[in-house]
Amino acid sequence: MKKISVHITLMFIAVLSCCLNCYANVSFQNLKCEMLENPLGIGTVHPRLSWQIMSDARNTNQTAYQIIVASTAAKLAANQGDLWDSHKVNSDQSILIAYAGKPLISRTVCFWKVKVWTSNVESKWSEPAKWTEGLLNTADWKARWVGYDHGFPWDSVSKFSRLSARYYRRQFDVKPGIKKATAYIVGLGHYELYVNGKTIGDQVLAEPPTDYTQSVKYSTFDVTRNIKQGENTIATVLGNGRFFTMRPKYKPKKIKEFGFPKMLLQLEVEYANGTKQLIVSDGSWKFTADGPIRTNNEYDGEEYDATKEFPGWNSGGFDDSKWLKAELVESPGGRVEAQMNEPIKVMATVKPIGVTQLKPGTWTMDMGQNMAGWLQMRVMGNRGDKVTLRYAETLQPNGELYVANLRDAKVTDVYTLKGGEQETWHPVFVYHGFRYVEISGYPGKPELSDFEGQVVYDAMATIGHFETSNPLINQIYHNAYWGILSNYKGMPVDCPQRNERMPWLGDRAVGSLGESFVFANGNLYAKWLDDIADSQKPDGAIPDVAPAYWNYYSDNMTWPGTYILVADMLYRQFADRSSIEKHYASMKKWMAYMRLKYMKDYIVTKDKYGDWCVPPESPELIHSKDPTRNTDGQLIATAYYYHLSGLMQKFAKLLHKPADAQAFATLQLNIGNAFNQKYLDTKNFKYDNNTVTANLLPLYFGITPAANRQAVFKNIVDKIQNEANGHISTGVIGTQWLMRGLTEYGRPDLAYRIASNSDYPSWGYMVKHGATTIWELWNGDTANPAMNSHNHIMLLGDLIGWFYQDLAGIKTINAGFKEMVMIPPVIESLDKVDASYQTPYGLVKSSWTSDKTNFNWHITIPPNSKALVYIPVNSTSNITEGGQKITGIKNIKLIKMENGRAIFQIGSGSYGFEVKN
Repeated sequence: MKKISVHITLMFIAVLSCCLNCYANVSFQNLKCEMLENPLGIGTVHPRLSWQIMSDARNTNQTAYQIIVASTAAKLAANQGDLWDSHKVNSDQSILIAYAGKPLISRTVCFWKVKVWTSNVESKWSEPAKWTEGLLNTADWKARWVGYDHGFPWDSVSKFSRLSARYYRRQFDVKPGIKKATAYIVGLGHYELYVNGKTIGDQVLAEPPTDYTQSVKYSTFDVTRNIKQGENTIATVLGNGRFFTMRPKYKPKKIKEFGFPKMLLQLEVEYANGTKQLIVSDGSWKFTADGPIRTNNEYDGEEYDATKEFPGWNSGGFDDSKWLKAELVESPGGRVEAQMNEPIKVMATVKPIGVTQLKPGTWTMDMGQNMAGWLQMRVMGNRGDKVTLRYAETLQPNGELYVANLRDAKVTDVYTLKGGEQETWHPVFVYHGFRYVEISGYPGKPELSDFEGQVVYDAMATIGHFETSNPLINQIYHNAYWGILSNYKGMPVDCPQRNERMPWLGDRAVGSLGESFVFANGNLYAKWLDDIADSQKPDGAIPDVAPAYWNYYSDNMTWPGTYILVADMLYRQFADRSSIEKHYASMKKWMAYMRLKYMKDYIVTKDKYGDWCVPPESPELIHSKDPTRNTDGQLIATAYYYHLSGLMQKFAKLLHKPADAQAFATLQLNIGNAFNQKYLDTKNFKYDNNTVTANLLPLYFGITPAANRQAVFKNIVDKIQNEANGHISTGVIGTQWLMRGLTEYGRPDLAYRIASNSDYPSWGYMVKHGATTIWELWNGDTANPAMNSHNHIMLLGDLIGWFYQDLAGIKTINAGFKEMVMIPPVIESLDKVDASYQTPYGLVKSSWTSDKTNFNWHITIPPNSKALVYIPVNSTSNITEGGQKITGIKNIKLIKMENGRAIFQIGSGSYGFEVKN
């Protein structure tokens, strides 16, 4: 009996140990609500919840989950889901699961956690996460819009707008027993918020730009720790942003104007006894515009006079008797909605690498990197000294700033010292695109240690890593990375430096896909789709710029078509179908508008831009004038209508609209037939004038008859190899499909040659000529300065997507990388690719090395995902994984051999494949 008892005890310990190990092997990370971490004041009552599973065990798949949502942290800890207990749900879904509990109302606080079951274990509960509901109804807002719809004597509203910042303050008393305090604010165009002298939040350039006549975004802040019993002060500074436009009356009917800065603010103090106190923006606030920020204009810069500071203005005890009373003003007209995309923040710092004296009192500082943000300066001097900082991307041969490509943007900050002590300053309501800064008026010699570049963009995580054995490719990726982040400013803009900085749709059509491998940009692009929808006219027209700050409704297929392409990107990359659901009707309306207005015999007859910015025949040209280089606009427009019809058919099926799906399928078939009849030369198997773009679009979009595809592709290859000498010859449109098109038709080597060229025209040419970002033009060093931004990303096309999808071999099969297909290319001149990407399910890695005899591939697949991997090999007997023959390894399933590759299905985990031929 004693031996049996000991044996049972040992068995129990072993089982317990096994269970504990099982629990330890499954944990969680990145619990998110609406793809945000612990968001405050969200604007939906059916938020979507996501989590990532972590496990060292291979083939870990979720089989069920349970979500608990509680109204207090204590109830959540006690597993009391008084708001929602999903109970055990048999499902492998772990991303974007819609809340389905009790109806949520404004201000509801929600604590939540999750646990899962896998094929092996039941996990422990995750750590708790949280979200709060915002002000969901118009009636929740008791605040009034306040502002001052006039300028002051020191302001100017002429062509070059100069408007000083407006400073607002309000004192109030708070009783004992504070439980909670929450601030809700809309500050147009930008704001800073203070409570009792402390800055609230670490966001900058708040809030995100919109068409303010259609929507404005409010932010929510928990200010409980900032409120105290007794006297309190809440204060704001309002800057111009995109609200008070940078160029009023610049070109009649071109620029949309909104008026003078204004604010909507509501502070709610909740007491332990259940009572509430409201402090709202109204006529009781005091304000002045005669403060230190004398002007703030995104194009021209910020001027700050420290001698005009009023210490303590945002705290108690300040004498504001000479300040003006805030005026009640009209609403800008837009819906007041919660901000659901990440705020802009200072995301990195750059140390300058050199400073050179141009002449007495004038210096040029080199940051070593083209960037977007501002320069923070430390300075010590006399009261009234003025330091002027002027920004540029490049230098003239004599060392002076090159500013011709900035057009009439003044890009100048001026700081006036108060004197007597060391002062630290940077602008707060403007940003600059720059590598070089001209410094004049600085007391003494400017030292590198007294300056710091602060990099400003939307606070989204960097989720991708990519490098190869080719240093030039690595530098191109570096340049792309900096170009992408430079142009995230609450919306995707074209450039950060000149008098434009507009959200052109065409720049992001396919580029958004590549960007999504680098940054977690899902919320930004979902917000941008709302901007596009807000810009749509009643007849269905969509502009080329959205928000429509510029009145460019030129009725193209290519630029507005980005509306549909980005929605598809959000679905494929993030499994976000809500954007498709939300915008389907608007997309359909636009497609109908273009068809009824411009389609004749199934050919779309309207185009404005063509294949924008093909490499021109002369170095000073912006646009080619050679008809053999340019692609017919109607061909491009019709091909795009065909492709977008296919996406609309896909969307209609996804949304269970079979009649719409059939209508788009029929229309697409008719367009394809008409396109081939009009443009396909059936003798020479070329389209129209045989440009790469003219042949590539119908081939890649599936218009080309199957029997003719290889012949058409041969024409593409011949054009690139023979006429372009292995270089790129496409503009913005063709480049969006080029690299993937070449690879999918069996020529990744040619795509790689284009990517790794270092002579003109190429991305490498930009690198060899000193670029640290991407140029607007292939000949950006020689073209007319009217349009040669040195920090643009539209010419990236599908390059970054190709880096990840093809060179690294990381592709989603359906949506969100639940299932992947991994097919790295075999390119003799490329020895190594090392890439990783944070999918919605977790981190996927693909790292391969190759030589003439060996191919080694290290792969990581996140839990709850699986992949088909295509290993280049002639026989499976030549493959080992972790030192073992692959045929005998559990959970690695051979699907088939195909075209010199062995196709295996693998589950989650880390793998090391070795091939010896």
